[in-house]
Amino acid sequence: MGEKRIEIVTESMFYTLMAFIAGDCSGVEAATFTEQITGGRVHLGAATIYTILGRFEAEGVIREIRREGRRRVYTLTDKGRNMYEKERSRMEACLVDAKKADKRS
Repeated sequence: MGEKRIEIVTESMFYTLMAFIAGDCSGVEAATFTEQITGGRVHLGAATIYTILGRFEAEGVIREIRREGRRRVYTLTDKGRNMYEKERSRMEACLVDAKKADKRS
């Protein structure tokens, strides 16, 4: 049985995509970016970040552009950019709906 395709973008996945929107990086750099941008609210441990990177690479969301010893640097593909933009738009629509709901209460 094959790998399940990415249908749902989790919070951890979204922040990982955001790290790659900011620029090419390694897993450690993506995890550090996430902690910094969220003020420590989101922590991506080694198992989480490397699982995400493995899935993203298998799905063509990112691709490796170089190796520096054990450090692997990735770049976002067009598919990855589209995934990020689609998820960002979905979340923005959710916030608009939440504001409408707040006004009704």
